[in-house]
Amino acid sequence: MAALTDQIALTRGRAAARKTPGGLGDSLFRAASYGAAILVLLFLAGILASIAYGAWPAFQEFGLGFITSSVWNIGQEQYGGLVAIVGTLASAVLALLIGVPLSLGIAVYLTQLCPGWARKPVSMTIELLASVPSIIYGMWGLFVFAPLFARFVQVPVSNLVEGMPIVGTLFYARVPSGVGILTAGIILAIMIVPFVASITRDMLDQIPTVLRESAYGIGCTTWEVVRHVLVPQASVSIIGAIMLGLGRALGETMAVTFVIGNANRLSGSVFDPGSTIASRIANEFNEADGMQLNALMALGCILFVITFFVLIVARLLTRRAKVA
Repeated sequence: MAALTDQIALTRGRAAARKTPGGLGDSLFRAASYGAAILVLLFLAGILASIAYGAWPAFQEFGLGFITSSVWNIGQEQYGGLVAIVGTLASAVLALLIGVPLSLGIAVYLTQLCPGWARKPVSMTIELLASVPSIIYGMWGLFVFAPLFARFVQVPVSNLVEGMPIVGTLFYARVPSGVGILTAGIILAIMIVPFVASITRDMLDQIPTVLRESAYGIGCTTWEVVRHVLVPQASVSIIGAIMLGLGRALGETMAVTFVIGNANRLSGSVFDPGSTIASRIANEFNEADGMQLNALMALGCILFVITFFVLIVARLLTRRAKVA
């Protein structure tokens, strides 16, 4: 009995010794971890400070009018970011409206309905879309998708809705060239589908099988299992995936620059050309100087604020989903 007691005490002593922090290795690891975290914060603060410093002359010159004005006249040095801000938000929202249902449908199909032999090829195909460079999406959108979109969508729809009160304004193309806000939204939707679909699929796969089998056992249909079991269980991860896709859509540059039309005008039609913050910066930054450069930096600040707001909304939604 005494030997057993001594063995237990020795084992506890060894466990306590292993758990007790200390030594040069632990100190170096702790310092490296702190240093990495602080370095990221310093990088973020440096980027924000440099953009704010470059944007301050534009905000000082135009004030709140920079956000509310749609004028962008380089010759007269009059700048307003309303068109780019509206184009950024509109294209991103359209991308979510198109891409999120498609992504959720792909994830549900792969986890619930897809036969075993086809699951891996389909999954690999979806994931390969994420590796395609954005400029390839832009070139494909401009040279292949835009002409087809103009011929088979813009022209027939414009002829159909012309003269209607609200729909006629929203879906009428004055010049059916194929490029525009909706075209950019569709291309962005295709680009965010692999991210949202892959994350959602992984989260649905991690839900315990017993929950699905129990739901099927009490007579639930596949739709009821998805609606009342899978989606509530993975709601936090789905929200995170959607916000990841929204961040990609807000900051995308090259693909949008190819297909949005880069026109500085506000229009009530989603078929008409427009511009985004990222596309305007990409088009003009190389040759910008003086107040024009300050205005582009101000647009960068506004884009940073928009993405920060999106992050806050994502945090609130995930917290609410966890509580529910």
